[in-house]
Amino acid sequence: MSLNERIPFLDLVTPHRELESELAAVFHRVMQTAGFIGGPLVENFENEFAEFCDAKFCVGVANGTDAVRFGLMAAGVQPGDIVVTVPHTFIATTEAISQAGARLDFVDIDEQTYAMDVSKLREYLERECYLDRETGRPYHKRYRAPVTAIVPVHLYGQCADMDAILEVARGYNLIVVEDACQAHGAEYFSQKENRWKKAGSMGHTAAFSFYPGKNLGACGEAGAVTTNSEEMARKIRMLRDHGQAKKYYHDVEGYNGRLDALQAGLLSVKLRHLAEWNRQRQEAAARYDAMLSSAEGVIAPYCPSWSRPVHHLYVVRVADREGLQKFLAEAKIDTGIHYPIPLHLQKAYEAFGFKKGDFPVTEKIASEILSLPMYPQLQASAQTLVVQKIQEFASVGVLR
Repeated sequence: MSLNERIPFLDLVTPHRELESELAAVFHRVMQTAGFIGGPLVENFENEFAEFCDAKFCVGVANGTDAVRFGLMAAGVQPGDIVVTVPHTFIATTEAISQAGARLDFVDIDEQTYAMDVSKLREYLERECYLDRETGRPYHKRYRAPVTAIVPVHLYGQCADMDAILEVARGYNLIVVEDACQAHGAEYFSQKENRWKKAGSMGHTAAFSFYPGKNLGACGEAGAVTTNSEEMARKIRMLRDHGQAKKYYHDVEGYNGRLDALQAGLLSVKLRHLAEWNRQRQEAAARYDAMLSSAEGVIAPYCPSWSRPVHHLYVVRVADREGLQKFLAEAKIDTGIHYPIPLHLQKAYEAFGFKKGDFPVTEKIASEILSLPMYPQLQASAQTLVVQKIQEFASVGVLR
């Protein structure tokens, strides 16, 4: 690895060069048939991705935000309901909750996994809610509204603790919609079922984004919902297509949230390579883990025994995040921050009355996280240089 070469945070050029002929063939097929919306390309991808996720059904939609929104609505979330998620995620998670007509609320994250802290979820339901006798669901004392759903976020490519979350959900009769937008192919070992399960196969519904930078990325916007319920799949198909059960017969008022045939075809090509790309990410993460194990002042990602992550991002924590990011940039190493401002402190949600200190773990994490270069084609020599520069920065004591 030359010292004069820039190490990108993400490489979207190389895989498209490698697959150019296959991707171009999809484009030509769409042009020749004028099959732009729906049709065999969409149906084929839906079947393939459902099988990949070990789910019975997949419904392609326009983007990941639609996937969360339609999943919530199909699962039964009603306007005015409360949906609980985490403040450490991209705003699309909470936008989808609001767009479904629900009120968002938060519980804090676990400091090791950065996913939903199940003990905080239990505490929220026990302390801030009472149990409605008719529905068996919790009713928020202050907001005077029912809590009907949980959206755990499989962040950075690692699943949340789904056994524990699903146990809480069953006890309170709650809907669970997995936000799996960063977790294509991630696995979770269910002690309850004594087997590994794929992200997207555990909740009532699950949402995936195929934004270009994802492990499985489209050449534009795209998303999908997976579910094991035929009825929910049917509802989502109507919601994405103006509420149509068949052309010009509208059972409900829906949305324009369809997956383009071109994107579906491109995704089918890439899906054939996803398992290998995920394996390469796992190898790159293992190299980072080994090299950073002796780096003082750096907290590497934590992987619990029940997790097989796919490392959409490789996120470390350091005390002087801004200083390290600047130092790496000067060394031609690109990094990212996911996410610098917790959602409860965003201007968009100031009307909700959240304040600093409400979710202390999220706030602490948000000030320390730094995402290092991570992609399937990342070379060991590039990683060595990244870690060398981190250690060089740490040697002056600013990370301790």
